[in-house]
Amino acid sequence: MRLAFTIFSCLLLIRTLQLAADDHRPPQITLPRQHLSPAEFGLIINDIDPLSRHIGAYYAERRQIPAANQIHVRLPPEPVIKAATFAEVYRQVQQQTPEQVQAYVLTWTEPYRVDCMSITTAFAAGYDPAFCAEGCKLTRPNPYFATNSQAPYDDYNWRPTMALVGQTFDEVKALIDRGIAADETRPAGTGYLVSTDDTARNVRARQYQRVIDSFGSIVQLEHLETNAIRYRPDVLFYFTGLTEVPDIDTNTYRPGAIADHLTSSGGVLTGSRQMSALRWLEAGATASYGAVAEPCNFPAKFPSPGLLIANYLNGATAIEAYWKSVAMPGQGIFIGEPLARPYGGYALDYQAAETEAQTDHWQVTIHALLPGRYRLERAPQPLGPYQERATFVKKGAAPVVLELPAAGVFFYRILPD
Repeated sequence: MRLAFTIFSCLLLIRTLQLAADDHRPPQITLPRQHLSPAEFGLIINDIDPLSRHIGAYYAERRQIPAANQIHVRLPPEPVIKAATFAEVYRQVQQQTPEQVQAYVLTWTEPYRVDCMSITTAFAAGYDPAFCAEGCKLTRPNPYFATNSQAPYDDYNWRPTMALVGQTFDEVKALIDRGIAADETRPAGTGYLVSTDDTARNVRARQYQRVIDSFGSIVQLEHLETNAIRYRPDVLFYFTGLTEVPDIDTNTYRPGAIADHLTSSGGVLTGSRQMSALRWLEAGATASYGAVAEPCNFPAKFPSPGLLIANYLNGATAIEAYWKSVAMPGQGIFIGEPLARPYGGYALDYQAAETEAQTDHWQVTIHALLPGRYRLERAPQPLGPYQERATFVKKGAAPVVLELPAAGVFFYRILPD
């Protein structure tokens, strides 16, 4: 009898401890899909280029790009190729591209230009002289610019493209690894908006105060009139305008960091008379942008810091945030790790009650939602049934903060309302 009572007491204690533990188990939350996934990328590999083949194999493995999405081409590995050469390759790529592919990744540094336009825009939309300009003229616009589109090919018949670039495999491997390390980390860091004494290349500086007013409460932003920053330990964004940006390798860049400089030939990746955008990636940034042909200093031909930051903070991938920030990308190349997504997912913080009138709860912080109206549903198990618990509105790039009860184990999902 005593043994039976002892066993019963032990079981009761175990169950009590389980229930207590359940009170501290985090809720499981399913977010709506609002960004491009690896299954929607076409990975283009140049079979003539051994480095491209090596990069392609590594990226496909690390980002789980489906085999059906891996597209093989044969391009001369030289800085600039002719439109006719590109046209045949582009035709072959279109034939090989699965229907679900919304964007492309290139796996080489050269070629970076097709006649007068960048190779990333050429793959995105096809070669078109309207993307080019002789002298200071505007060019064909980007329909994906400043939109909330989640499917650019379905919506606009464009496939945004970014190139994994570097002089060696180790450099590109480090770039890829940084992008992956950034995912859903919601990093603390600083965005540096740097004004320079180069008047022609400092045209974005007029936007900086507006960017700080819009996003300074969400992410740390600093406007500096110093030409360049040095020995900063926390670079998340770095925008400037110079032909050569000094001391960029003295800074420490957060995984997922974005950096670029407005100048005439930053996208001339090799052999440029100005600083190549490639230097940003070598210094530790995860994505960058530069002009491959003289664009003049039209801000529309370069990334808008405000739009780029807004999209990144809303949970976009690097390729989406960058492409949505450039109104006229025909003369500029996008480089980096396209799937880096630092502001994906959500953060949980357990909040113990401080008074008897309060209850323990989980505080949930979510960046990864596009602006709009949503509903929160809850169920006792993953398959439901789900019941609506609340509705809320996501405004701009500010994160949504929810409070969920700590008692019990529940599964939540967020759906557009």
